[in-house]
Amino acid sequence: MKGFTMATSNLASGTVENRRLLSLDVFRGLTMFLLIGETTFFYEHWLALTADGGFLHAFALQFHHHPWNGLRFWDHIQPFFMFIVGVSMPFSFGARWARGDSWKQTFSHALRRSGLLLFLGWALYCIGPGRITFELWNVLAQLSVTFLLAFLIMRKPVKIQFAVSIGLLLFTEMLFRFWPMAGFDQAFTPAKNFGAWVDLLLMGKLSNGHWLAFNAIPSSAHTIWGVLAGILLKSDREWVVKLKYLLIAGFVMIFVGYALDPITPIIKRICTSSFIIVTGGWALVTLAFLYWLIDVRKVGKWLFFFAIVGMNPLAIYLFTLTGGSEWFQHIIHPFVHGILAFTPEGFILMMESLTVWAMLWGLTYWLYKKKIFIRI
Repeated sequence: MKGFTMATSNLASGTVENRRLLSLDVFRGLTMFLLIGETTFFYEHWLALTADGGFLHAFALQFHHHPWNGLRFWDHIQPFFMFIVGVSMPFSFGARWARGDSWKQTFSHALRRSGLLLFLGWALYCIGPGRITFELWNVLAQLSVTFLLAFLIMRKPVKIQFAVSIGLLLFTEMLFRFWPMAGFDQAFTPAKNFGAWVDLLLMGKLSNGHWLAFNAIPSSAHTIWGVLAGILLKSDREWVVKLKYLLIAGFVMIFVGYALDPITPIIKRICTSSFIIVTGGWALVTLAFLYWLIDVRKVGKWLFFFAIVGMNPLAIYLFTLTGGSEWFQHIIHPFVHGILAFTPEGFILMMESLTVWAMLWGLTYWLYKKKIFIRI
């Protein structure tokens, strides 16, 4: 069946068909687990319940995007996701090339996958309003571009791939800083920059949150850096050397990204170069830690909880964004509210969200037990 595969898995040995890194599954699963938590409105209820300005409230804010210039934990989720896709590419395509598939065959697959991601990203934005619309801000639409760009150069030397990633950032920086169109010549001002001009040209409208379709271009650096990290981890180098390269590159990028902030502000909503660099650095450091913990030290078996989600990221993402969370919420609503009727409303809402979150994880566990893995 096109677009659907059933694969066997073996977590005990830390392998899944055509996959060598359990840490990658955990990284992907942790990212997706946090992402589906947003669809349960848990973070919203948590923030409302801690609106006293204390530590818990400040911590809850970390699970919401920064309004403009700044960086919160939640701003890393999409960069992590795009980076993880890149890490997996040398393993998945490498296995196909090792079997004898030609570059033309894998390019055809990459092209189809990119097109399907673009279609899904567009279609998801039509479901909410209940009508055909044209919006390209969804992460899948963005990923369709970053994935294809990363694939096209992934067999080039590492230096060339890295040079292309930096070139994309410089290209974006120049367009935003020197775009001459009146009204769209303010690089880092909401709705008055080059990216806003592109959105009006492509879609005839702007995002309420100031997101940009053009973000796919600088974000491609995240996927390219993921490919480079995957090539390193797939190599025969000693694990100590792999960790050293990942950590040095990661911390250097974090330092550079923050150092650039006074010159090019860190803004997630328009994916400035400083934002791309600093979040790319954190992605490398996080991957290094999980690789050391899981694939080297062989500890953290409890992280199997997240690995399960990481095996079916597309399935759970599409399920939640097409009303799955709301469906689960509708099912358990009378029971949670009935049992907890004696408690404050805010607490009930949080428990309802947690229950839905647990049900979503249970769905991925059921898919895992049935050995069903949906891929494109």
